[in-house]
Amino acid sequence: MSLETQLTRRLRIAHPIMLAPMDVVADARLTAAVSVAGGFGILGGGYGNEEWLTRELNLLGTLKAPYGVGFITWSMAKQPKLLDLVLERKPAAVMLSFGDPTPFIERVKRAGTVVICQVQSVALAKEAFAAGADILVAQGTEAGGHGASRGLITLVPEVVDAVGSNVPVVASGGIADGRGLAAALMLGASGVLMGTRFYATQEAAAADAPKSRIRIATGDDTLRSIVFDISRRNVWPAPFTGRCLRNTHLERWYGREVELLQRVDEESATYFAAQSDGNFDIAAVIAGESAGLVRDIVSAGEVVERTVRDASVALTRAPSELQVS
Repeated sequence: MSLETQLTRRLRIAHPIMLAPMDVVADARLTAAVSVAGGFGILGGGYGNEEWLTRELNLLGTLKAPYGVGFITWSMAKQPKLLDLVLERKPAAVMLSFGDPTPFIERVKRAGTVVICQVQSVALAKEAFAAGADILVAQGTEAGGHGASRGLITLVPEVVDAVGSNVPVVASGGIADGRGLAAALMLGASGVLMGTRFYATQEAAAADAPKSRIRIATGDDTLRSIVFDISRRNVWPAPFTGRCLRNTHLERWYGREVELLQRVDEESATYFAAQSDGNFDIAAVIAGESAGLVRDIVSAGEVVERTVRDASVALTRAPSELQVS
């Protein structure tokens, strides 16, 4: 069973499902698992650790299925040689998120690589489109990790209307199953990008503890804030904040960020110790509202298969269940 869209044709993949390039979590193993299943795996280039990136790219060297690499744009801009390192490997696509992609788009396209730009507003979508982006990811505030304030259900059709049929638009944020994929397609998207659902898979590069926390969480158990960024001394530029699961540390400091900044030496030491110890009452589990839709820890391939199957059923069933008069 498959769903052909503008996205699947552009990337030459079987299913309109993409892996979010989650820093560290989306390693070579998870990237390959999603791509082999017919989706599009995107390696999490993150902030740009050259040693890690080289190792993971080497592991992807024999992969026959298409894959991509994603960067935090403002961070990669500080060490642009990492983009050259990636382009030498000839991935099918490079994804640029959070920051001005304009200085890098032409470089990526000259290498024959598709440019994916993640945006959080209509204005950013128009700018990325004008700069030459081949695919746009419209990220709603429901998403885990860093994002902004727009809700997905209005952002997607607005972006689609703004750029027309010229580029595929992918929906991201709060999607973890076939219902989300079907809804995204009805809104005009050509596919979905999922992070939290793939975080809670067997292949994801994370310990069992954070995966289990995602599995038992509801969407109410997430919160967008700058608490964890302050705690790890990595505050992002406005308007980006980070959505994570609520824990003792977040509940303690949410709304007291100024005091946290004043005590950052002490609290960051505690935070990094908790990361090392796997203490997720303090360390962040970066996950979005779709955690409430995660019921089990299965393989990435099963996530892809289920999502496509359930979306196909939802899209087929809808006309028979609706009564229009």
